[in-house]
Amino acid sequence: MSFRHFIEKADAAGYLLTIDRPVDTTFEVANVAHALEGRPVLFNHIDGYPGWRVCAGPCADRAYFSLALDVPVPDLMRHLAGALAQPVAPPMADSAPCQEVVVEEVDLDRLPILLHLPQDAGHYIASAVVIVEDPDLGRNMCYHRLLRLDQRHFAARIVENRGTYTALQKSPGDLPVAICIGVSLAVHLAASMSPPPGVDELAVAHALAPTPLVKCLTNDLAVPADAEIVLEGRITHQLVAEGPFMDLTETMDITRRQPVIAIDLITHRRDPIYHALLPGGLEHKLLMGMPKEPTIFAAVNEVARCTGAVITPGGTSWLHAVVQIDKQSEDDGRRAIEAAFRGHGSLKHVWVVDTDVDIYDPAQVEWAMATRFQADRDLYVYPNQPGSSLDPSGAHVPGQKSRTAKMGLDCTIPWGAERDKYERGEYGRVNPNDYLRPADG
Repeated sequence: MSFRHFIEKADAAGYLLTIDRPVDTTFEVANVAHALEGRPVLFNHIDGYPGWRVCAGPCADRAYFSLALDVPVPDLMRHLAGALAQPVAPPMADSAPCQEVVVEEVDLDRLPILLHLPQDAGHYIASAVVIVEDPDLGRNMCYHRLLRLDQRHFAARIVENRGTYTALQKSPGDLPVAICIGVSLAVHLAASMSPPPGVDELAVAHALAPTPLVKCLTNDLAVPADAEIVLEGRITHQLVAEGPFMDLTETMDITRRQPVIAIDLITHRRDPIYHALLPGGLEHKLLMGMPKEPTIFAAVNEVARCTGAVITPGGTSWLHAVVQIDKQSEDDGRRAIEAAFRGHGSLKHVWVVDTDVDIYDPAQVEWAMATRFQADRDLYVYPNQPGSSLDPSGAHVPGQKSRTAKMGLDCTIPWGAERDKYERGEYGRVNPNDYLRPADG
């Protein structure tokens, strides 16, 4: 399902909010989208950008992924795990909507790129998926925030020792790149999933939902055929200052020397829709965290009977997780904790609960901790562990892996205990409307 098809479907489902008054890309779009966060918002009139629309928030809730993939919310994690385990090579198209309009005279000032915060270094694209080709490992797709430098150039935050960085180090000259904006929710998820090296993220996307591709016009890269906008260009070895910019943790990331991307060609759909993703917002959090849930689930299933895993928004959708297990032995809780840390290396704190606890309800998780957890028995602390560079409280030394203390809480019913003592009483279910008086008139 294409980006604009999802917008139409979200509108029909009653999710979409529409803004018809003119709005400015400098702060205003971001501020309005933030005020309405949690709902997809379509801005129909952008000051200074006739013919362009902007959509924010399409990835801000699991319900929207359920709608786009036609998968119930409780089954999303298993659907992602299945696509990751069995990617499907996507077909190639001869022509595509993303190339309906070809712009040879590149001017990045003509794109409605947002200035989000007064602290930002400038106007940033935060929603783009970036496609490169590694000479040894093949195609790689991931996210890089892009700071507009001038009419033809961006500075890109490229994290060291990951896919794009590795491919660039292997290239003595410029590395061809395709930057895609306004892609399907399946492509967004696949770009976030970080499969093993050599696994094609676009094949993962096609396993999630049909994702035909088309060849770029200035290089040999393939891009999602139904993307709203594609920027074709080259990642250079020139470095410039990039940052500050608000990161996932809602704190400002630092300024670094980062590579410059030169744009050679722009293609887009007619009546294009630009996807504006708010840094540190719900979209950012879900797209970072949700694709890591299958890797936690798989790791825990190697040592215990795992029935669910969720990365929580309160932990910035990166540092905290809740794992649900069907406990089979006394040590399953500890084993699940340690496996969860293996399944997502940036994880800092994890709660393990029984199958009767709704892992999507923070109040139920807290209830399990309050009634089933004893700190002197069920708390596991692991000091000086490899951690996340996004954790402001961790220890960060340039050129070295960040370090942190990690904590696991086994909130399952103690092994061998009388279960009746720990189980929650349940009221019967009724429809209260059957008992309330009808409204007057």
